[in-house]
Amino acid sequence: MLQAKFSVEETQVQFLNNFKAYGFKDKSAMLREAIALFKKEIERESLRISAELYSEIYSEDDDLKELTETALNGWPE
Repeated sequence: MLQAKFSVEETQVQFLNNFKAYGFKDKSAMLREAIALFKKEIERESLRISAELYSEIYSEDDDLKELTETALNGWPE
């Protein structure tokens, strides 16, 4: 596993020092999980923004709506 050096605030150190209370074997495991969760949240937010943009484009494009309706003809409801 790679190592990295970084700085954190005192309150963050205090939080990391409670790793056992949160079920982690060490501070590194806790920090890795936090980074993984943050990465998922960033990806989820990016996907939400993308969906909103597609929705906006769709709502303003009558040709696209018509094309979608045409493609849906014949599909079960």
